[in-house]
Amino acid sequence: MTFSARPLRLRTTDAGFDAALAARLHWSADTDAGIEQVVADILADVKRRGDAAVLEYTNRFDMKAGSLLELQLRRSELKSAFDGLPDRQRDALVAAADRVRSYHEAQKKASGESWSYRDADGSLLGQKVTPLDRVGIYVPGGKAAYPSSVLMNAIPAQVAGVGEIVMVVPTPRGERNALVLAAAHVAGVTRCFTLGGAQAIGALAYGTESVPRVDKITGPGNAYVAAAKRRVFGQVGIDMIAGPSEILVLADGTTPADWVAMDLFSQAEHDELAQSILLCPDAGYIEQVQAAIDRLLPELPRAEIISKSLNGRGALIQTRSMEEACDISNRIAPEHLEIASGDPHRWEPLLRHAGAIFLGAFTSESLGDYCAGPNHVLPTSSTSRFSSPLGVYDFQKRSSIIEVSEAGAQTLGAIAAELAHGEGLQAHARAAEMRFKR
Repeated sequence: MTFSARPLRLRTTDAGFDAALAARLHWSADTDAGIEQVVADILADVKRRGDAAVLEYTNRFDMKAGSLLELQLRRSELKSAFDGLPDRQRDALVAAADRVRSYHEAQKKASGESWSYRDADGSLLGQKVTPLDRVGIYVPGGKAAYPSSVLMNAIPAQVAGVGEIVMVVPTPRGERNALVLAAAHVAGVTRCFTLGGAQAIGALAYGTESVPRVDKITGPGNAYVAAAKRRVFGQVGIDMIAGPSEILVLADGTTPADWVAMDLFSQAEHDELAQSILLCPDAGYIEQVQAAIDRLLPELPRAEIISKSLNGRGALIQTRSMEEACDISNRIAPEHLEIASGDPHRWEPLLRHAGAIFLGAFTSESLGDYCAGPNHVLPTSSTSRFSSPLGVYDFQKRSSIIEVSEAGAQTLGAIAAELAHGEGLQAHARAAEMRFKR
C-alpha cells in the first residue's frame, strides 16, 4: 500500500492565518471519561489490596504471572542482557550513556550544589541540596522498546545521588527486550519490575508488599499511565504529563531539503498525533521539502503512521522572514526546535520557548533523542513556556538553611515582630521578642 503526506500549507500573509494555525496546534490533554474511571478504579484497588491487585491487572492487561516475585528482575539478569548484546550495540549503548552522564554531571555542578553565606550580623543563610531517597521510572513497552528512555530517566537520577531507582516496564507478551534491560544495567537501575499501565503507577505511588513506594515518578506512557500519574500527584512527585511528540524546523533554505523532510518524519513516525511543522520564508524551498516528502516517504517502514501524522497535524508554513518565523516559533513553544540555517547563532537569541534547541544543519533532532547528552524528556504542548527538560534538578530537593546570630535576632526580630503584630499573630511576635536582649 502506498501512503502520501500533504501537510497543511499556510502563509502568514493569508487572511485567517492565526485561526488556521491555532486549529492545527490544538491538542486536548483531557482524558477520556472512560479511561479516567478505569484508572481511578485500578488505583483505588492497588491502594487497598497491594500485590494482589497489581498481579490481577497485570494478568488481565499484560502477561500471565503467578506472583509479583516472577515480575522482579534480578540485577544479574540486567547484566546478562548487557553482556549478550552484539558488540556494536553494546558499544553504542555505553557511548550514549557516557555522554548523557557527562552532561548531567556538568548540570549538577552548575546548579545542584548547596551554598551559604553570612550577613553583616553573622547570621548564616543558605540552601541545602539533597537527592530524593527513591524514584520510580516508567519505561514504555508493548508497541516498541525504548532503551533511550531508560538512560534519560535513570542517569540524571543516579547523578543526582538518588539512593534507589525502581524501574517498571510492561512486557505484554512476556518478551524481555535485551537492549532495555542492558540500558537499565548501564544506567544504574536498582530494582526492575516487568509491570506496566495504571497498576504500575499505583504500585510505585502507594507501595505494595513487593513494590516499594517511591518519592517521584518520571517517564512517559500511554493515556492510562498519564491519567494515573495525574491522579497520584501529591502522593508522589511527577515529572510532567507528556503530550504527543513535536518538532518545529526553522529553515532558511540552506539545508538539503531531504534532511529537513526526514527530520519532520522523525517525529511523525512516533504517533499519528505527533506534530511536525516547517517555518520558512522561501516558497521554493518549501516546494522542495514537499517533493522530498513525496519521494522519501514510501521507503519507510512506518509510512502509514507518518502520513497520518503529517496529514492530520503537520504544516508547511511560509513566513515573511526568518524573524517572523522566530516569533511564530515562540508562540508555538515546541518540544524540539531545529534551526536549519547556515547561521543558526543569528537566530537563537530570538528564541525564548523550546524544550530543546538544535543548532545548524548537522544537528538532527534524533541525535538529541539518543546520544548528544542533554535529556530527551522534554515539555510538550506549548508547556516549554514554563517548563524545562528533565534533569538532575528533578531528582533533588532544596532546604533553606537559617542560623540567626544573637545580633541578628535583635535586627530581624524587630522587623518580624512589627509585621506579626500587624497580622494579628501575637505568638509569632512574642517568639521573636523573647530573644531580645534585656
